[in-house]
Amino acid sequence: MAEAPRISFSPTTAAKPGGSLVVFCDDGLKFGRRATEALGAAAALVTRAAKGEQFTGKSGSVLELILPEGLKVDRLFVLGAGKVADLKTEDVVKLGGAAMGKLPKAGEATVVADLPAAGKTGGMDAGQTADLALGMVLRAYAFDRYKTKRKADEKPAGKRAVSIVAADVAAARKAFAAREAIAGGVLTARDLVNEPPNVLFPEEFARRTLALKKAGCKVEILDMAALKKLGMGALLGVGQGSRRESRVVVMRWDGGKKGEAPVAFIGKGVCFDTGGISIKPAAGMEDMKGDMAGAACVVGLMQALSSRKAKVNAIGVIGLVENMPDGNAQRPGDIVTSMSGQTVEIINTDAEGRLVLADVLWYTKEKYKPQFMVNLATLTGAIIVALGHEYAGLFSNNDELSERLTASGEATGEPVWRMPLSSSFDKMIDSKFADMKNTGGSRAGGSITAAQFLQRFVDKTPWAHLDIAGTGMDSRQNEINKSWASGWGVRLLDRLVADYYEG
Repeated sequence: MAEAPRISFSPTTAAKPGGSLVVFCDDGLKFGRRATEALGAAAALVTRAAKGEQFTGKSGSVLELILPEGLKVDRLFVLGAGKVADLKTEDVVKLGGAAMGKLPKAGEATVVADLPAAGKTGGMDAGQTADLALGMVLRAYAFDRYKTKRKADEKPAGKRAVSIVAADVAAARKAFAAREAIAGGVLTARDLVNEPPNVLFPEEFARRTLALKKAGCKVEILDMAALKKLGMGALLGVGQGSRRESRVVVMRWDGGKKGEAPVAFIGKGVCFDTGGISIKPAAGMEDMKGDMAGAACVVGLMQALSSRKAKVNAIGVIGLVENMPDGNAQRPGDIVTSMSGQTVEIINTDAEGRLVLADVLWYTKEKYKPQFMVNLATLTGAIIVALGHEYAGLFSNNDELSERLTASGEATGEPVWRMPLSSSFDKMIDSKFADMKNTGGSRAGGSITAAQFLQRFVDKTPWAHLDIAGTGMDSRQNEINKSWASGWGVRLLDRLVADYYEG
């Protein structure tokens, strides 16, 4: 694992000799008071260099100066923020990511959290400063623990330390504490998705969730005996072809009022998906180690909520299985009985995630009587056809929950797009031999029929299904993530809880 940068906050604008200095400007090449102070006599040099490079401060642009005259630093980076008045929270987070992306892999750097006319009194307020730091932490992540040989330019020469110049150091530190907890959850989710499947199988995944106890989160692991006793025939059917035993993990954070109904998050955790007997093509199958991104998000979220001591009662439940094609594997034509008592005819063993979720959703609904349930799953390739890798598909039986998820997604840069649910699709999953089929048997409306299937296991509980097949893994890289795994959903759902459900 790449070592996380050491981030601190300081009131002084003096950059340390030999390191790097980062300042921000608007699209008119204007600087805030603190940035101007940090530049000192080098401000004239920046103006000349900007003219020569046709740098105006456009959003996303960078002006780099090596050994700038008038400064004792080795490198000066001027990052354009565009129109400051239009900056949203996520834009500031991305600015932090862009800044971290320019810094050397080792050494000290000073980042001046300042923009002209930003905030109420100029500069950046504590929240914006903390958001800048959040972006830096997220961008610094790299998963390299299995690399034993590296090129010279890949080897870190030492530790990286970043001092962020803040208008109010104490307030910035306090604001960053919560962001740091959220970042930790995102990075945990990324770690889990990036791990190889021979390392992270169901039992090991379950074992790693025990680390959440350090933050005060209660963790219960349900083994095979418990799952059989509960009657989770749909989930167990998926894993019966694997030598690895299936598990369900229940994580509970009690930070709200005693007796208040919890909010609940459910994750699909197929640690590797061959497709089972309905085996997938070989090309790209290695990516199926990430078919547990939904479960990874739930673990990361529960870590974030418990680490920042969220004032809410929250439940996280994940179903962990491995879908393999051995002689005991589930077959097309099999009929399984879910925990709800409803029977399912297996048409395609590669439509396995909905079977796992069916039992976990029912279990969560019945046992915990939550205010709502949100499940996350890399469920269908069809959602990628519909929405690409930019949006997650949102299916829900509740308008208020959908609107809140949409708003939270917009605020964090993890957008969702609501897709239809309609009884007219139910006939596609009706079965001649059981209560339902596990697939509609057609490519038409594939993500919708999967959601219709899940809806049969939630009754009237407010519920939302997030299909993250396009966002949870192999995500498009951006300013705050250069990893294959994105950790998508942790910040979205944390924002949902913070804005609408904390006491």
